[in-house]
Amino acid sequence: MKDHKAFDPTRRGMLRSMVGGSLLLPGIVSQLLAEDAGSPRADDPLAPKPTHFAPKAKRVIFLYMSGGVSHIESWDPKPKLYQEAGNSVSVNEFQGRKGDFKMRLTRPQFEFSRYGKCGTEVSSLFPHMGECVDDLCVIRSMKSDHTNHYEATLGLHTGSFTFARPSIGSWVSYGLGTMNRNLPSFVVIAPQNPYAGGQVWASDFLPGAHQGTRVIPGPEPVPNVQRRVASSRLQELELAQMARMNDRHLAVRAADPLLTARIQSYSTAFGMQAEVPDAFDLTKETDETLQLYGLERGSTAGFAWQCLIARRLAERGVRFIELIDVGSSNNWDAHGDTATHAPLAKNVDQPIAGLLRDLKRRGMFDDTLVVWTTEFGRTPFQESGTAKGRDHHHWVFSSWLAGAGVKPGITYGESDEFGIDVAKDPVHMHDFHATILHLMGLDHERLTYRHSGRDYRLTDVHGKVVQGILS
Repeated sequence: MKDHKAFDPTRRGMLRSMVGGSLLLPGIVSQLLAEDAGSPRADDPLAPKPTHFAPKAKRVIFLYMSGGVSHIESWDPKPKLYQEAGNSVSVNEFQGRKGDFKMRLTRPQFEFSRYGKCGTEVSSLFPHMGECVDDLCVIRSMKSDHTNHYEATLGLHTGSFTFARPSIGSWVSYGLGTMNRNLPSFVVIAPQNPYAGGQVWASDFLPGAHQGTRVIPGPEPVPNVQRRVASSRLQELELAQMARMNDRHLAVRAADPLLTARIQSYSTAFGMQAEVPDAFDLTKETDETLQLYGLERGSTAGFAWQCLIARRLAERGVRFIELIDVGSSNNWDAHGDTATHAPLAKNVDQPIAGLLRDLKRRGMFDDTLVVWTTEFGRTPFQESGTAKGRDHHHWVFSSWLAGAGVKPGITYGESDEFGIDVAKDPVHMHDFHATILHLMGLDHERLTYRHSGRDYRLTDVHGKVVQGILS
């Protein structure tokens, strides 16, 4: 009777089996085995890298509300705005145009209540998140540089309001590498294209391996990840032939970063075949967990699905996960009526609160940084004092952070009595980025990349860490 070796179902065992059958050439196998042994190739752009200092966070979950959430109807209560609605106010800019404008203050459509032990006021739009307010650091003094969606969205994600630059997720991937070679280091879950499109998750001049992988909610969130050939043996033969051609091609083009990134993507795709189906399989999640997020069993759409998938990707080692609730239309851009905020808030409120609670009970909250933001706020005024809608407003708006290294249950910064401009402790977008990188153990002034004769960074030549929100 033959002595059969015990079957080893692990990734490493599978790779060794492929080596034994001479099916995969060293171009793929040696790299993957070396990574499993903790010795990635020197030219591997996704190899884990040391931080500049001890990090508080291992990963980021970035919640982006597209279109411009009204700060004065969500996180920044303004009692005087209720009292003095209809009164005139002078501003020197309106929708990007300079001048002397006489506007009318307009009354918010949603009421605020105090929540938690900290007593932070939150609007009736977000009752579930309000119940989590003791874990939140609400920033009420955010500032941006542009009043248009495209530029403001680009600035929020890349630090540049005018030119395409690498996304913050790409910078984190570049600075830290990956914790799981079977999954992308940067994943974006977006049902529709946002303003600025794919530039939101692009790597631009950084190595292409750091570009975000877009996931579209639905029955096949990552297309083409299943093996298309008849058998695993045939796939191995195809990979072997591909490795031969890649090695020959790369030998005479060793300095081509795009080619290196493209070859690297095949290695990631190979690993994704094993791990992606499990990461996106919610059948083993309990009814209690699904109810926590407000997700119906079997559903593969909606922000509740996005939040639960984000938790599953986070616990599998994905560095940066961005969730975009809607696209460049039918979003928070409430020019006609801020009442349109209500259904959008209902879509995200319980899932986000569920995500925060789920991270806490799984012991992941203390090393996960959760970011909630939008590209700008809405004007506290309009040309008519009875207008129901609000226009774009980049002078001041609100965001919040929670989790790793952030003071819980506080508000930071203040807007003026009507929510028109910052009154105390401004937090510019560059400061916001510098603080996120800091919590990941990265110095925003040292995280640079040489391109076109100069060193670039996410914060350009600006930004400072907001020390007042750090625990």
